[in-house]
Amino acid sequence: MVKVNIKKRRCFSNLSASLENYLETIAVLKREKKYARIGDIAKSLNVKSSSVNVAISFLAENGFVIHEKYGYVDLTDEGEKIALEVQTKHDILYRFLNSLLFINGKTAYKEACQIEHLVGVETIQRLKKLHNLLEKNFLKKKEDVVNLKEYLEK
Repeated sequence: MVKVNIKKRRCFSNLSASLENYLETIAVLKREKKYARIGDIAKSLNVKSSSVNVAISFLAENGFVIHEKYGYVDLTDEGEKIALEVQTKHDILYRFLNSLLFINGKTAYKEACQIEHLVGVETIQRLKKLHNLLEKNFLKKKEDVVNLKEYLEK
């Protein structure tokens, strides 16, 4: 995972959750496949190619992506920053939901995707600190983790 300093910016972007998802998806596709195309993005997000074209046009006009018709979609530096910030938020939320609240992986992933667009920098930083504190100081032994899980499942 690429480290992102989420303290530097007050908010991630003024983009909608949907547009942030496009940027995040492009970044993921580029990491996995080394490229992103309209069809790949549509398949990943389970939307129509026409919807992707509209979103990509908007993102290109506003300096977040570079795209030539029928070509690859690439992120600008600003688009890359936002994609990494959204992914960092997602990773922190997923980890918290899955490893501390014991939400199953599929549900934790889905809910992290939804929450990542709603919470701010301060909330993410505090969740990360809380998670680290609990793991380091209160959940050292397997017995502690089992007790927490049993308590949450009552």
